[in-house]
Amino acid sequence: IELSKSKFVSQSTIAMAYAGLGEKDKAFEWLDKSYESHDEAILWLKNHPMFEPLREDPRYKPMLKRLNLPE
Repeated sequence: IELSKSKFVSQSTIAMAYAGLGEKDKAFEWLDKSYESHDEAILWLKNHPMFEPLREDPRYKPMLKRLNLPE
């Protein structure tokens, strides 16, 4: 997150960092930004272990649907 102040870091990577820190609201905020900017790394949402903390959140399945990813 700190690195993103001086170098390019994708929105999905920032979302992943917030998910790993347990900051779900921030993680979903950055996932929305990732979706809006067509960040391809967001496709890791379903499989990357760093997104595990988000999988029980009620916002997770609607995000998968927006991405046309199966539940």
